[in-house]
Parts: sequence; structure tokens; C-alpha cells
Amino acid sequence: MSSATDTSGLRQRAVNGNGKSVAPSEEGKKTDQLLDSHTQYEFGGPWGVLAIMTGFPILMYYLWICLVFYDGQLVGPKSSDDVVPFLGRMWEHIRVDANPNWYAWKVYGGLIIYQLFLAWLVPGYMQEGLPVPSLGYKTLMYKCNALGCIYITWITAAVLHYTGIFRLTSIIDNFGHLMTVAMIVGFSVSFGMYFLTVATGNQIRMSGNFIYDVFMGACLNPRLGPIDLKMWLEVRIPWVLVFFMAVSGACKQYEELGYVTPNMAFMCLATWLYLNACIKGEECIPQTWDMFHEKWGFLVIFWNFAGVPFSYIYSVVYMSTHDPENYRFSTPTYVVLYTTLLTAYYVWDTSMSQKSRFKMYTQGITTYRKTFPQLPWGVVENPKYIQTAHGNKLLVDGWWAYSRKPNYVADWIMSLSWGLCQGLCSPIPYFYSVFFIAVLVHRVGRDFERCAIKYGKDWEKYCSIVPAKFIPGVF
Repeated sequence: MSSATDTSGLRQRAVNGNGKSVAPSEEGKKTDQLLDSHTQYEFGGPWGVLAIMTGFPILMYYLWICLVFYDGQLVGPKSSDDVVPFLGRMWEHIRVDANPNWYAWKVYGGLIIYQLFLAWLVPGYMQEGLPVPSLGYKTLMYKCNALGCIYITWITAAVLHYTGIFRLTSIIDNFGHLMTVAMIVGFSVSFGMYFLTVATGNQIRMSGNFIYDVFMGACLNPRLGPIDLKMWLEVRIPWVLVFFMAVSGACKQYEELGYVTPNMAFMCLATWLYLNACIKGEECIPQTWDMFHEKWGFLVIFWNFAGVPFSYIYSVVYMSTHDPENYRFSTPTYVVLYTTLLTAYYVWDTSMSQKSRFKMYTQGITTYRKTFPQLPWGVVENPKYIQTAHGNKLLVDGWWAYSRKPNYVADWIMSLSWGLCQGLCSPIPYFYSVFFIAVLVHRVGRDFERCAIKYGKDWEKYCSIVPAKFIPGVF
């Protein structure tokens, strides 16, 4: 049962008066040990993850081909006799228009090397992470310097573009080639990290099945000097590329049309908001499930190297290669579109901030980093929470008083707007939102199952106080 003393089961006063979390109880440590071991297969087990590892890259190629070479429409064999010729046409597009040429390796490899170089050298804010059960509840320190690194990257890109050394338009023009290189890197790092981790004896939570363990990962906190590779990859490659894809599309429109459409400007704003949120609130990332529990395997590595930058940005690819008259909207429609994005962004940014600051608060951290823009209601003063028998606290205040996952709802609405910005010209830009809702629902299931085991009756109490998983009164 909850150890809270008031009748509602909520507390607004920190333990020991300073917000410092108490160590997990002995029972809590036993539960953590159970959760930090392999107990069951996810994603359909070995055959399921094998299907994902082979099927998703194929899907990425297929959607890209349809988008670029078939006017954004989904195509297939015209008859049973056309299956082999159809597959031949698909392969020819990959062989010619998506081969991993030297130029793509220079661009993509250069970005990786430059981001590692900056992450190593640029000074940063040091943030303490959450206690890690597999490390005996030791906390790790994270160097948060993405803010400086990304602004340096923007300046560097601007100089290279205007001097003609590297035109930003070449990013969207070489989409297929870059995508193949990204896939190769994703596979190589995934398998390489698995073998390196096992060779050094640092693997945890293993199933014993090779392909499944490559997919889920073997290591939890891989580091290269001062760089936490898992946190580095979460921001420095995927969202930097997503932003530059949008900028590349805008530059191409400007060179060809003499102006940038409101639709493409929307994508530049949307991708900038997302990237800037990640870098200005980087110190919140160590408090997330990704850092605390998720291992660094194909699931995370491939997705960040290739999946995010080359499957979330289809609307930009479409708009950069099609007549703007196809997706021109009325002024009221643009107002609704931009308002929806900004509203969803506000909820997403502040809800993520509230949760992360609360977790810091439970560690006794009450002084927070100030970066631009800090939005109103990003920190809940005197937060209400449930004190669990495990030792952790569950936030039931701010946005988290209305939904167990308000950040997911806002994040998904933003993803939907990334498709809506090109209207109904092509169904392919909606892949992001369709795929994303499936991922979120699956992740919520994993998260809630884990919480039910970890907190027991306290989780039941939490669910009674915050019944909505996503949207209050709906779901």
C-alpha cells in the first residue's frame, strides 16, 4: 500500500523536506532485479524481430520509390505476370538511385564524425541521471552540450552553403543514396556493439537468442570518453538530419520558385521546434525510460541512424519535387495548421519538462538549467504525487493529472500535422503518424505492464486517480 499519510494518497511535501528520494525498499529492489532480467520475449520474439529487421528497410525503400518515382502513390504489380518485372523495377531504382556512393558516405559520415568531435570538445552542463538498478543504483553523469554543438552545426552549415562548398539542396537531391548509407551504418553499429559488449562481458538482460539480443541490445550505457553514445545518438543524428532535410527542401524551393511555400515553411518550423526542444532540454533526457532502461540495440540504433531521418520527412520529399499548386491551402487552413502545431508543441514541451523536473526533484535537484525557450508551466511547484511502497514517486499533477501519457498525445498530433501540411496529395507522408501511433500504443503497453509489476497496489491507486491513458474521457 502507499505510504502517503493523507486520505487522498497524495503528497505535496518532499521526503526529508528536500525532495530527496529514499532508496528503494528491499521488496522494491527485488522487483527491480526481476524487471532488470529477461523474463519474456517482446515484438513477437526472435521471428518477430527478424521480420522487423528485414521488413522495415524494404518498406523504407518501397515508400521512397513510390514517393519519388510514382507521384507519391502506392503501387504494386498490375497482374500476377507483372510480379517479377515489378520487383525488377523496384530493384533498379535502388541500384541506380539509392546506391551507397562515395558522396553519400562523405556527407553522412562527415555528419557523424563532426557531431562526435563537437560532443567531445564543446563544454556542457553536467546532469545526474536516475539510479540504475543494474549498477547497484549508481547514478551516471551526462554531459549535456547539444545546445552548443547544434548551434555550431547550424553556423557551419550556413557557411558551407553560402560559400558553395556544400549546398544544402544536395541533401534532398541525394535522399536515396544517403538512406542506404544510413541503413548500412545502422546495421553495422548494431551488430558491432553487440559483439563488442559480449566480448567485454558488459551484457545485461540477455535472452540467449542471438538475433533477438542484437535487436534489443546487449549494453545499457555505452560510452566513448565523455560521450554517452545512447543519448548522443538520440538527438545529434536523427533530428539534426530531419531539420536539415526540411531546410534542404526549402532551399530547393527557393532556388526553383523564388520563394518558399507556407507548407515547406511549416515543416522547417516543426522540425526546428522538435530539434531545439531536444537540445535546450537535453538535461531531461537522462531521466527518461530510454536512458534508464532501454538497451542500445538495433531497435534504438537503426531507428535513430536511419528510421527517423528517412521515414518521418516524406512530406518534405514530396513537396520539394511537386508543383505547389497541388498542396496550396486557404489562409484559414494555414492558421489552423500552424495553431495545431504550436498548441501540441506547447503541451508536449511542458509535459516532458514537468515529468523530468519532477524526477530531478525526487533526487533533490531543485536548480534547473535555463535555456531558450523556457515555456510557462514547465515546472509544477509543490507537485502532488503518490509515494509508493517501492520507494519511487508517481506524479499526479500538472498535465499528468489528466493523462498518464499527455506527452504521447501531443507528440502524435505533431506527427499528424507533418502529413497534413501536404493535404491529400499523397498518403505516404502520413506513414509517420500511422507508424508512430502503433509504436506509442505498444510502448505504453510495455511501460504499464512494467509499472504494474513494479508498484503493485500503488499502481492500481495511480490508475484510479489518473484513469485516462491518453485522452481524458476518450482513451
